[in-house]
Amino acid sequence: MRKKIAITGAGGYIGSILVQRLLENDFSIKAVDMFFFGDAPLSRLRAHPSLELVRQDIRSIEPELFEDCDCVIDLAALSNDPSGDLDPELTRSINERGRMRTAAAAERAGVRRYLFASSCAVYGAGLEMNLSEEAPLRPLTVYAQTCARAEEAVLARNGAHFTTAALRNATVFGLSPRMRFDLVVNQMTLNAHESGRITVAGDGTQWRPLVHVRDVAEAFLLALGAPRQAIGGQAFNIGAENRQVIDIARSVKRAVATPSLITFAPGGPDRRDYHVAFGKAERTFGFVADRTIDEAVAEIARAIRAKRLTDTPTCHTVRWYRDLLSRPGQGLRLPDLVPVEARLPIAATA
Repeated sequence: MRKKIAITGAGGYIGSILVQRLLENDFSIKAVDMFFFGDAPLSRLRAHPSLELVRQDIRSIEPELFEDCDCVIDLAALSNDPSGDLDPELTRSINERGRMRTAAAAERAGVRRYLFASSCAVYGAGLEMNLSEEAPLRPLTVYAQTCARAEEAVLARNGAHFTTAALRNATVFGLSPRMRFDLVVNQMTLNAHESGRITVAGDGTQWRPLVHVRDVAEAFLLALGAPRQAIGGQAFNIGAENRQVIDIARSVKRAVATPSLITFAPGGPDRRDYHVAFGKAERTFGFVADRTIDEAVAEIARAIRAKRLTDTPTCHTVRWYRDLLSRPGQGLRLPDLVPVEARLPIAATA
């Protein structure tokens, strides 16, 4: 029988890639999103017979939404550090309380597996190289702090009838139907193409783990099929390689056709600095990332030149959220809601 997967944040940068990949693998998909960035990223799939689109805010989600689902993949969040700092309380309401509510609703609905999209940002300022999943978490930003707290709550729910796991994604790059130009590789590629300048934040010596968006989708696909005992209650770093930011800039400069100058942005140092190990995901469920920065830069540059990709306001998360917050009635702010578990009776355990 075909499995049905609910994906929250399905219209986002990762979600729009993951939906397509799972449909290709014969899953039925319930794509859950508020579509604050529009539903165009999934428009090409709208007529697919195995895809259901649901407009739903995770902060008011109910168990009934997941009653026909075998698994939930939770991608819904205000993504990246700057957007998290834009309105800290809004970030906590979505990234922390909203995601905890989603996990509670999924468990109450009888979902068997719950995969949580976390972030390597939870390591903050790592004190050593090759940080494993057992390394102390030192989240520096509101975004990273909410990832860490929601991840802890989700993993604590793991049990015999509800398998939970967290995939801590590295800094993602690459082409997506819901394109983002506020991620370091993508942003540098756009700037090189448009202005011939690649701007480096901080002094460029800070480390970033990196992974292609399509490799992230593959990691979730593999985790869906992994044995319960192998992944339950655990976190996994998902990435391809670690690079210093100045090295990323040099790679982008080499890969783009436009001659470019590397410059440094004014301001203080970037305290986010972490170098991460990726071996656990390979040992546990066979994930190995195989797409490179050079390939992604070339792909993005070709799409820009061919005018298949344009720089629109929705490609910049902070800018777009700031605009939404300035408009009344956009749905970003919700009244306080009664938590799922406080309202529902506790399900009997077998």
